Amino acid sequence: MASIQSAPVSLPRVAITYCTQCRWMLRAAYFGQELLSTFSTQIGEIALIPATGGLFQVELTYTPPESAQEGQDVNVKKVLLWDRKEKGGFPETKVLKQLVRDHIDPSKDLGHSDKYGKKKEEKPSQEEPKGGSEGQSVLTEDAQVKKNPDGSVCEDCR
Repeated sequence: MASIQSAPVSLPRVAITYCTQCRWMLRAAYFGQELLSTFSTQIGEIALIPATGGLFQVELTYTPPESAQEGQDVNVKKVLLWDRKEKGGFPETKVLKQLVRDHIDPSKDLGHSDKYGKKKEEKPSQEEPKGGSEGQSVLTEDAQVKKNPDGSVCEDCR
């Protein structure tokens, strides 16, 4: 009988589950490297978890900033940031960075990656009717779920 061992986990923890049959390990490692480059020591660890069945999921386990400041019991949360099958493809790097930032440090400025992220959300949605010249940044949330970052439709979502 196999025993289950547990080890201390450094939070926030980003777990990227990827399909080995689809050979998505390099993509998973690239996203992990980008997150570590952007958030440096704000991220406790990046875990690459091999799986099968076309999985590509990014999950964040973290302590919300407000619970750490209040001095009360630490409230650990786990959130699924991205699911390839649900969202219809892989995230753009800037979108993944924004999703992580929104949970672990909402005040963090991501520089040029924030062009259509945090700053757009703060403004009223006056810019949306201008057309599709900026690609997915002006599409409705429904359309983002059904399209890959390059605009193609995912074969699994048809």
